[in-house]
Amino acid sequence: MKTQAPKAKQLIILSGKGGTGKTSISAAFAHLSASDHLPAQAVIVDADVDAANLGLVLKPEIGPANDFWGSSLAVIDSDLCINCLACSPVCRYDAIFPDPQIADVQWIDPIACDGCAACVYACPVNAISMVKQQEGNWFHSKTAFGPLFHAELFPGKENSGKLVTLIRQQARLYAEDTRANLIIIDGPPGIGCPVISACAGTDFGLIITEPSLAGLHDLKRVLGTLRHFHIPSVVCINKADIYPEGARAIREFAKAENIELIGEIPYDENLPKSMINGDPITVSFPDSPAALAVRELWQKVLRLLDVQEDLA
Repeated sequence: MKTQAPKAKQLIILSGKGGTGKTSISAAFAHLSASDHLPAQAVIVDADVDAANLGLVLKPEIGPANDFWGSSLAVIDSDLCINCLACSPVCRYDAIFPDPQIADVQWIDPIACDGCAACVYACPVNAISMVKQQEGNWFHSKTAFGPLFHAELFPGKENSGKLVTLIRQQARLYAEDTRANLIIIDGPPGIGCPVISACAGTDFGLIITEPSLAGLHDLKRVLGTLRHFHIPSVVCINKADIYPEGARAIREFAKAENIELIGEIPYDENLPKSMINGDPITVSFPDSPAALAVRELWQKVLRLLDVQEDLA
C-alpha cells in the first residue's frame, strides 16, 4: 500500500518593509536547501507579486506564463444600448459616460469601474455584462536550487492577495507531487493583504528586522500579524552591529514578548557585492561573516521546523 507523503512544512520570511535583507536571506536559504542533503529539494515561492526580485538572485529559467484572471469589470454592448441612462444614476463611482465615438450610447470607464455590477441589474435591455480581466501572470520556473513559483501583477491592477494565494497553492501541490518536505516563502513587505495571503496557513515565521526605531516598529506590526494567525515565529536581526542601541532594544522587546531571537547577522560588505554578482552570499562569499551567520540561522530554522536532512 502506497504511503502518503508527509505534508511539506511552510516557512514564511517577513519584514516590515523592503531593504531589510529578507530576500537576500531567502535566496541563501534556497541555496542551502539544495546543498544540505534534504530528502527532496525545497520549493521556493516569491510572494512579492507587486515587485518580485528573488529571481534577480536565483537566476531562474523562466517557465511559460500562466494567465491570472482577477476581478470583473462592466462593459456596455453598444449594439444593445438604447441610451436610457438607467445605469448612470446607480453607479457610485461615476464610471459611466456618453460614448465619445458612438452617438446615443453609454460607455464605462474601466479605470473608474469598481466591478460592483449595479449597472448590470439596472439595465432594462441586458446591454451590460461583467467581463473577467487578466490582471497578471504566474510562473513555475527552474533554478539551480529548486523550483521557483513567482508572479507578476500588471501595473495598476488589484487582487495581489488573490495572486499570492494562487502561487502558494501551486507550490503546495507541486511539493506534494515531488514529496518535497519544505516550502520557503519570500514574503511581501508590510502587513497588508498580500502579507496576510502569504502567511495564512504557514507553519513557521521568520521575521527579519534591523536595529533601528523603524525596524522595531515594523517588527511589532509583523509579529502581531503572525500571532493573529497563530503562527510560531522567531526573530533575526540583520546588520545587527551597525547600531548597538537599536539591537539592544530589539533584544529587550523579544525577551519581553517571549519570542526567540534566533540569529544576529553582522553588517558585511560582501552582501551587496553578492547581490551585484546576482548570487546568494552563501555562493559568492561562503566564508564571509554574514554567510556563516546565515548558515547558522538556517540550521536553527531546520531544527525548529523539524525538517530532517537525508543522511543516507
